[in-house]
Amino acid sequence: MLDTRYDHKSLEDKIYKLWEKSGFFNPDNLPKKHGKPFTIIMPPPNSNGALHIGHALFVTLEDIMIRFWRMRGRRALWLPGADHAGFETQVVFDKKLEREGRNRFQMNRETLWREIWDFTQNNKKMMEGQLRRLGSSCDWSREMFTLDPDVINQVYVTFKKMYEDGLIYRDLRVVNWCPKHKTALSDLEVKYEEQKDPLYFIKYGPLTLATVRPETKFGDTALAVNPKDKRYKKYVGKTIEAEGVLGPLKFKVIADEAVDPKFGTGVVKVTPAHDVTDFEIWTRHKGEIPGPKVIIDENGRLTGDVGEFKGLKVAEARKLIAEKMKGAGILEKTDDDYLHQVATCYKCGKTLEPLPKPQWFVKMKPLAKPAIEAVKKNKIVFYPAHSKKVFLHWLNNIRDWNISRQIIWGIRIPAWFRGDEIKIGAESPGPDWRQDPDVFDTWFSSGQWPFIALGYPKGKDYKTFYPTDVLETAADILFFWVARMVMFGIYRTGELPFKTVYLHGLIRDKDRQKMSKSKGNVIDPLGVADVYGTDAVRMALVAGNTPGKDSTISEDKIRGYRNFATKVWNIARFIAMNEVKVGKSFRLTAKDKTNLNKLEKIKAQVTRHLEKFEFHLAAEKIYHYIWHDFADKVIEEAKPRLRSENAEDRLAAYKTLEKILGECLKMLHPFMPFVTEEIYQQFLAKDGKLLFVEEW
Repeated sequence: MLDTRYDHKSLEDKIYKLWEKSGFFNPDNLPKKHGKPFTIIMPPPNSNGALHIGHALFVTLEDIMIRFWRMRGRRALWLPGADHAGFETQVVFDKKLEREGRNRFQMNRETLWREIWDFTQNNKKMMEGQLRRLGSSCDWSREMFTLDPDVINQVYVTFKKMYEDGLIYRDLRVVNWCPKHKTALSDLEVKYEEQKDPLYFIKYGPLTLATVRPETKFGDTALAVNPKDKRYKKYVGKTIEAEGVLGPLKFKVIADEAVDPKFGTGVVKVTPAHDVTDFEIWTRHKGEIPGPKVIIDENGRLTGDVGEFKGLKVAEARKLIAEKMKGAGILEKTDDDYLHQVATCYKCGKTLEPLPKPQWFVKMKPLAKPAIEAVKKNKIVFYPAHSKKVFLHWLNNIRDWNISRQIIWGIRIPAWFRGDEIKIGAESPGPDWRQDPDVFDTWFSSGQWPFIALGYPKGKDYKTFYPTDVLETAADILFFWVARMVMFGIYRTGELPFKTVYLHGLIRDKDRQKMSKSKGNVIDPLGVADVYGTDAVRMALVAGNTPGKDSTISEDKIRGYRNFATKVWNIARFIAMNEVKVGKSFRLTAKDKTNLNKLEKIKAQVTRHLEKFEFHLAAEKIYHYIWHDFADKVIEEAKPRLRSENAEDRLAAYKTLEKILGECLKMLHPFMPFVTEEIYQQFLAKDGKLLFVEEW
C-alpha cells in the first residue's frame, strides 16, 4: 500500500541509487532487445561553481530524451563530463584570490595551476552530486574531464595536423586585449556596448579629422581618406605637416576603401598598433607608411614616446590630451553626444584595448566550407528551424580565430621556440627550446569534445556511438561551441558530430526579467527541489518552453507541479486501495474500451511530440490527460463500479484503471522520473523490473 503522501525528501536518493545499482545507465548492460544506439554527449558544465537553473534545464531536456529513447528500446548513452573552462575558471579563481588578498600575477605557474586544479576537482565532485539530484540517468562509468590525458593528447594531435595542413599560423596582429585579465580574447568574446563619448575634431595642417581616441594620436603613422572622396583627392600621396601637443608632425595622406567618407570629416588618422581596421590599412600600405607604434601597454596605460602623459590610464589621458590640444588651438570642436559601439570584455565589462600581439590563429574559411555544404544539404536538423539561417550567416562571414590565451589554466599550446624557429609537439625538442607559455582558448578543445569523449580514433565507443544523435545546448553558444564542433568533427573524422541540434533559450523570472544575483531573482534549482521535489522543478522547466525561446519559471509554477506530483500519487494510491485481487474473468464495457482507445491516442500524440522534440507539448498533453481526463472523469465514473457487487464488472473497472495508470506512468516517467518510479515499484512492478527500462 502506498503511503498517504509522496515524501520526495526521503525517497529521491533511494530511487536514484536503485537506478545506479541496476547498471542500466550504461548501455552495455541494457537487455539485448535494446539495439540501435542513441547518443547524447553532455555539454560539460564549467567546473568552477555550482549548477544553476540553466544547467537544470539542459539536464532535464537531455534526460527526457535519454529516458524516452531507452524505453523505446534504443541503446541509450548519455556521456557526462565537466569542462575545465579555461578563461571562465581563471576569472572565477581570480575573484577568489582577490578575496584572500592574493594576486595570480604574483604566483608561480606551477603553484597557481595546482591550486586551480584542486579548486575545479572539488567543484566537479559537487556538480556530480547535483546532476544526480536532478535525476540525470547518464553513464557515470564513462565520465570525462576536458583536462584528461586522452583529451589533451588528441587536442595536440589536432593542433599539429592543422599546423602541418596550413590551417594554423602564428602572426603579429592587433587583438582584443583585456587590461584587467591580461589576456587576448577572440572576437566572439567581445561584448559591444553602446556608449556616448565626445567626438574630437582635430586640425592636422590643412585637414581636419574626427576621432573618439585622441590619446592614441602618439601612435599615428598616416592620415587616410576614401579614394572616391573628391574633397581630398588632391592630398592623396602628399605629406602633411601639422602641430601636435608634443611638437611638429608629418603624415602622409593615403587612400583606402576602409575609410567611411560619411564619418566625421571623412579624414581619419591611421594608428596601426591600436585599431584593427588601421592595422589592416597598414598591411595594404606597408611600402608607403611606417608600421605599428605601440603607445598603450598591457595595463591600459600610455607608454613610450608620449611625453608628460606616460603612465596615465587611457580615460584619464584622453581628457588631458584634449585640453592640451584645445590650448594649442588644434582642437576645432567636439561633439559630446556621439553614440558608438565600444568593445568590452564579456566577463569584467572593462573596455578592451586593441594591441599588437604575436598569437596563434586558425584559418576558418577552409574549415567552414564543408560545414556550410553539410548544413545546406540538411544533414543537420536545427530546432528551432530558423537557427539554420543564423548558423549559415555566421559561417559565411567567419574570420580567422585567435586561439591563444595569456593565462595558465588550460591546455598549454605545444609549440616550442628557439630564436625564429618553431617546432610543434608535446615534448621539448631540446634543452635550448622554450615552450609557448600560452594556453588554448577553451573552445579549441571543447570543439572536439564529441569525438574525443568517445575515444577517437580507435575506441569501441567511437565506432559504436559516433556520430551522436542530438546536441542539446543553449542558443547563445551556437557560434562559440556548436559551429566549432561541426567544423572540427568534419575535419578530424570526416563526419558530422551529431544529426540534430536542439537549442534552448534563457530561463527568466515570472516577469520575464533575466535572472541575476544583483536583482535577487535567481532561483537555485536544488534549493527549490529540496522544498518541492525534483520532479516539480523538471516539469516547471519544460512546460511552456519552446526551442530557442526564453522561458519563465517561478516558485509558484514549481509549487503547481508539486501539486501535480501529489495528484499522481493520490491517483495511484486510490487505485491501489481499490485493488481487486479475486477473479480472473472480466469483460470490458464499451466505456472501458473507449477510455483505453483514448489512452492509446494520447500516447501516440505524446510519442510524436517527443520524436519531434516538442517536449513542452508532450508535457502539457500528459498533464491535462492525467488530471482532467483520467482523474476527473475516468476515475470518478469508475468509483460506483469499484463498489459494485458484480465481481466481474468490479474487476473490469479496476483492470482498466490499472492499465491506464501503468501507461500514464510510462508517459510521465521521462519528465517526472522519481515519483513515477516509486509508484511503479510500490504497486505495479513485477519480478524486480524497473520503470525506467520498461517498454514504451
